[in-house]
Amino acid sequence: MVLARRKFRRLPRHIGVIPDGNRRWAVNQGLAKESGYEKGLEPGLMLYELCLELGINELTFYGFTQDNTKRPAIQRKAFQQACVEGVQLLCHRDASLLVVGDTSSPMFPPELLPYTQRHTFGRDLMKLNFLVNYGWLWDLQYAIKAHGPDLLNNGKLMNFIASKDISRIDLIVRWGDRRRLSGFLPVQSIYADFYVVEDLWPDFKPEHFYQALRWYEAQDVTLGG
Repeated sequence: MVLARRKFRRLPRHIGVIPDGNRRWAVNQGLAKESGYEKGLEPGLMLYELCLELGINELTFYGFTQDNTKRPAIQRKAFQQACVEGVQLLCHRDASLLVVGDTSSPMFPPELLPYTQRHTFGRDLMKLNFLVNYGWLWDLQYAIKAHGPDLLNNGKLMNFIASKDISRIDLIVRWGDRRRLSGFLPVQSIYADFYVVEDLWPDFKPEHFYQALRWYEAQDVTLGG
């Protein structure tokens, strides 16, 4: 771990990951679109291991959004299953694990309900978050519905949103060459640096991640100041 840390002068404390391009990867391979989601599992595990080696404090994966559930049923079932398998793949690693998403909807996989409260496994070396059936509007409305619109005026909104246990993000890395946030944690992402990887998520290589970290080193972090 010490050797890995020496590669970088400055590392982000919290990294958000948008693993895009699974369907396009499948089509490029001559496969049905829904076949691409399971190919994102191994890259997720690899990225976790890299972050663990570097001593990253927190890592958040974008699973699927409420808007994604409008896709054809066969694709929806495939990415729901991929999220379940992804969480199960990482749930007993050295991390504290949390799944955030709208559990009141039938689109939320019931297998993940136990993880909607943060659970600690192993040596608890990292906070690990998954967004599953997540929506930015749902996240914000969660607080207002529970505590009223006054939260908007007294500066306490961030303490009551559904994703309140996820900290401010320093760096967002999006695979798949799309340059949009797609509703990814709008409160936590407000001052995040944003790096785009051209390659599709199933084609993940460690060098993609290292390039993002080298780019981040050169950014001027002011948090608006």
